[in-house]
Amino acid sequence: MTDDVDRNRRHFLTLATAVTGGAGIALAAIPFLSSLKPSARAQALGAPVEVPLASLEPGEMIRVEWRGRLVFVVRRTEEMLGRLEQTKSHDLLRDPDSKVSEQPEFAVNGYRSAKPEYLVIEGSCTHLGCAPLPQFQVGPSDDWYGGFFCPCHGSKFDLAGRVYKGVPAPTNLRVPPYRFIKDDVIMIGAEMGAA
Repeated sequence: MTDDVDRNRRHFLTLATAVTGGAGIALAAIPFLSSLKPSARAQALGAPVEVPLASLEPGEMIRVEWRGRLVFVVRRTEEMLGRLEQTKSHDLLRDPDSKVSEQPEFAVNGYRSAKPEYLVIEGSCTHLGCAPLPQFQVGPSDDWYGGFFCPCHGSKFDLAGRVYKGVPAPTNLRVPPYRFIKDDVIMIGAEMGAA
């Protein structure tokens, strides 16, 4: 009878130890598994960004941050839109039809935008990620019709963010996904046609 009691006691202690150990492992795993979930700040950085355009005058540009990236929003004038054809017709661009550059389907056009008046592009040079400067005026050289210039390595982009030939940048400036949620408000980070 003593062997039966010892065997039952041993079985009980083994089972109790296993259950206690399992519960301890589960409780210890909760903080570890919680640390794998993105923080509220990280989730907010990936969220779409609304950009009001009502106060943006023709010829002006604003800078917005989306997912930790700089985004330029330019309201182009009729004159600026006319200059886009000049850069293309003078054979100055590496990828004039945006065949190898990154942009949503709706931006595969001569303006690289959903509406010709507004240009929305990432403000990061496709060469080494520098921030190109806006230089919307014409000149000083005969082949400059306004656009963006990266002073770090000399890359040039036209008023649609298309890269010039003979510069270090390999592709056009990226167009992020965006859509108009009102006539004067865009949402960067939301695809066209999405609710």
